[in-house]
Amino acid sequence: MTFAIHGLAVARGIAIGRVVLLAAGHLEVAHYFITADQVNAEIERVRRGRNAVVQELQRLQAEMPPDAPSELPALLDVHLMLLQDEALVTGIKHWISERLYNAEWALVTQLDVIARQFDEMEDDYLRERKADLEQVVERILRYMKGVANPVASPPPPPPGAQQELLAGTGHDVPLVLVAPDLAPADLLQFKQSIFAGFVTDVGGKTSHTAIVARSMDIPAVVGARAASQLVRQDDWVIIDGDAGVLIVDPSPIILAEYGFRQRQITLERERLARLRHAPALTIDGHRVELLANIEQPADALVAVQAGAVGVGLFRTEFLFMGKGANLPGEEEQYQAYRQVMDGMQGLPVTIRTIDVGADKQLDKAHKDSHLNPALGLRAIRWSLADPVMFRTQLRAVLRAAAHGQVNLLFPMLSHTREIDETLAQVALARAELDARGCAYGAVRLGAMIEVPAAALLARRFLRDFDFLSIGTNDLIQYALAIDRTDEAVAHLYDPLHPAVLRLLADVIAAGAEQGKSVSVCGEMAGDPALTRLLLGLGLRSFSMHPTQILTVKQEVLRADTRKLGAWAQRVLEADEPASELHQE
Repeated sequence: MTFAIHGLAVARGIAIGRVVLLAAGHLEVAHYFITADQVNAEIERVRRGRNAVVQELQRLQAEMPPDAPSELPALLDVHLMLLQDEALVTGIKHWISERLYNAEWALVTQLDVIARQFDEMEDDYLRERKADLEQVVERILRYMKGVANPVASPPPPPPGAQQELLAGTGHDVPLVLVAPDLAPADLLQFKQSIFAGFVTDVGGKTSHTAIVARSMDIPAVVGARAASQLVRQDDWVIIDGDAGVLIVDPSPIILAEYGFRQRQITLERERLARLRHAPALTIDGHRVELLANIEQPADALVAVQAGAVGVGLFRTEFLFMGKGANLPGEEEQYQAYRQVMDGMQGLPVTIRTIDVGADKQLDKAHKDSHLNPALGLRAIRWSLADPVMFRTQLRAVLRAAAHGQVNLLFPMLSHTREIDETLAQVALARAELDARGCAYGAVRLGAMIEVPAAALLARRFLRDFDFLSIGTNDLIQYALAIDRTDEAVAHLYDPLHPAVLRLLADVIAAGAEQGKSVSVCGEMAGDPALTRLLLGLGLRSFSMHPTQILTVKQEVLRADTRKLGAWAQRVLEADEPASELHQE
């Protein structure tokens, strides 16, 4: 039966495929795809784990003391029976051989399938056997430990493996991921995977999970509430990333309609690709800088291919995520920054110092326990609280600057004393490199405008910084007092709120007055519906996901700033700016 689950649209496009369900608690198990020639080995790994548990339970039965409670032998019998259960054994083989799941993933997937069957039983005793099954599976996984890492990155597939999975018989369907939640670091692990789209139960439109999803350029819906409870493994679904809808078990008519829309999207992308080498000039001759936001050094290649004229925001925190206690040192960071610069082929690179906290945790071990993490120790506050770590990053950036144009950007400054402390750390990092006789280069220093206090002090900030970059996602969050990761208040997140627009306009005007660059690197920069408004407010530098550059460039090429200024002022002064947006 066809039904729809509504959420928030965060990454555009249409994905049609079968569900890969990551149930709650299963994210700690390694998830990756194997190749066809690994099937027998993976089945053998499960078999060895199961046999080990059987032997353990049989040994426990044999060594059971005479005065043991009578329920214990019976309980062990139940567990031994479950280990031999045909549904468990054949199900695991199915996921490994037909879907090419690794052994651990196949195990928890089949556990989820059987557990749901237990949930639907009317008999209380039988329903409670689900807990026994979970214990049995946990024991098997424990025997297999040493192979599994939390949300492990897939091993590099051999050449052609992905194509084989998509095109080969038996494994020839696209897959979409449905999960209760996915941390940005988890998503990065899936970045090179074969998923055609994903859906999560929680998340906001500008959560960092959503932002990473857009960078992956795959359709995505977040905040879909109970999606992971309502769909089942292998269900056919459609992800409508434009409307924020997950359609489960679509009828042939609906499938045909969405198939047509998929083809239209492909044609539109092909048409936009022709703009890649066109300069971003407005009709009246203003050159507009279209830069890329990236998360990993390898993203530089994608940015260049999309026609970016530089990196406007390299989110370095993704170098630190999922590393546990082994945070990258100076040399490792230096090599990563060099890789970005080499990838950008001489184009300027803006490196933002680590911005962690709130919804961007380094890993599960560093989970923020503060009552209001968005207001707590995050971004520059986190760096200043650990000056040794901070200067390690600064030295790596300064060394990379010896090889090309680097802009150094600091997140979430709000106090002038933070500016002073930050600049002092930069000076100290230079002195440390001097003492070592290590070469480094000049950098332009910039501040992110992410809180209203910084926006109101933009002119003061420009005394110390060469440029400003407006992070609209956080600026909107803090201006409107909305947790942008909370879908319960996501509807209140409004880029066109008059207060937000006024803050934006004031910062852009401050930069123009002092002849210094101001860019927008938040999600507003990549929204083509807002391109003309930002141009009308005087913005000439946009930084966005590489996948959004061509769409925004198309708007730039159609714009005439001589006509946009007066209209933008009307929007700015309106009580309901959204109603004026289409009155150009």
